[in-house]
Amino acid sequence: EVTRPFKGASNVTHPLLAESVTQFQASAYKELIPSDGPVRTQVVGLTTPSIEQQATRVKEYMNYMLMEEMEEFTTDMDQMLFFLPLSGSTFKKIYYDALVERPVSKFIPAEDLVVPYYASDLKDCERITHVIKMTTNEVIKKMAAGFYRDIDLIKGASTEPDRVQKKINELEGVKGTGSDLLHTILEMHVDLNLDDFELHDDKAKKIKIPYIVTIDENSGEILSIYRNYKPDDPTYTRIEYFVHYKFLPGLGFYGFGLTHMIGGLSLAATQSLRQLIDAGTLKNLPAGFKSRGIRVRDDDQPLQPGEFRDVDVTGQSIKESLLPLPYKEPSQTLFALLGFAVDAGKSFAAIADMKMGEGNEQNPVGTTLALLERGTKVMSAIHKRLHYGQREEFSLLARVFQLYLPPEYPYQVVGGNRMIKQQDFDERVDILPISDPNIFLSLIHI
Repeated sequence: EVTRPFKGASNVTHPLLAESVTQFQASAYKELIPSDGPVRTQVVGLTTPSIEQQATRVKEYMNYMLMEEMEEFTTDMDQMLFFLPLSGSTFKKIYYDALVERPVSKFIPAEDLVVPYYASDLKDCERITHVIKMTTNEVIKKMAAGFYRDIDLIKGASTEPDRVQKKINELEGVKGTGSDLLHTILEMHVDLNLDDFELHDDKAKKIKIPYIVTIDENSGEILSIYRNYKPDDPTYTRIEYFVHYKFLPGLGFYGFGLTHMIGGLSLAATQSLRQLIDAGTLKNLPAGFKSRGIRVRDDDQPLQPGEFRDVDVTGQSIKESLLPLPYKEPSQTLFALLGFAVDAGKSFAAIADMKMGEGNEQNPVGTTLALLERGTKVMSAIHKRLHYGQREEFSLLARVFQLYLPPEYPYQVVGGNRMIKQQDFDERVDILPISDPNIFLSLIHI
């Protein structure tokens, strides 16, 4: 309940930012995750019947895994596409989970992935820290499976949420009870020069090579250290696990979102809308001053429409004893300002519905298509970034299949059972998103 500037003032929020985010999320989700699956394949180089069959097997198997077996993929992608226009940057982590015995593609909010301040790109970053919240039981499970070192755990702490999490909790209407104590696990993908690493060349001993070091933040104990390169790789190239999705390119590592670009316009529209509603409220229910000698019966009860109340007046008219404050009706200038802020925000976010029926019917088809393409330049550029990010995600997922699949693995598709081979995930077949980065006209309301 709002108590300023007066009790009962309007607390409505203009839906400009919410509408922009919802429109983008719905359009991108439809384009990136169709019902048949998000993966298509492309043969690189010479095409033969065997390679075409291999490409078909890879496409069918990956679509089957993403849409049927990997239960978190669709829901996490759905949530990620909602966070992306708000924060400007989101991340996906692709890895093999030994507990569920299958690949996993998890959504990571921007605040849970920490990089050095000088980082410019995820692939060139020397340290990537994934902040993971785990219950005590989850940590013990990984210790029992041999994934973590067996240590004495310090009781998890109910940490105070940061400003971002506080606002998210406020919007969701939830708050911590203090009973769900979590462990903060820091999974660091970092280049290290460990003392027990032996190389023949003394100069080469100074070169840092990639490891994955996991630390329990509460106790400061190291839970695990794993190498993060292939054993037979002479260059010690780091194995990538993370994909960075950007809404708009930012000035540094992180991207910009609609909060950065039209957040000010959304705030101005909200303030203008609240002032208009408050002006109407004050005009309809005015306040003012009354003479000290005048007495109104039941003066603590507000007047209802159509009600007349007795007033005791000491030798003068009621008009002379009451002075209403000069409240004006909602201003047309303020209303025009509200319209300007909303139109400017919609113009940037490209969410204005393009209804071709309101245009000139005599326009040639080419002119109409040119207008459509011009109106979707911003969304088309954003979609190309999503297409690139999803291609990187599928590439990492194919690497996981290549490493952890058995030589032959059965899977079910429409029309019967198929077999996928581990060797199918080689460099002869490119794995691409089914979305087209060059065509975004399907997202326009015609």
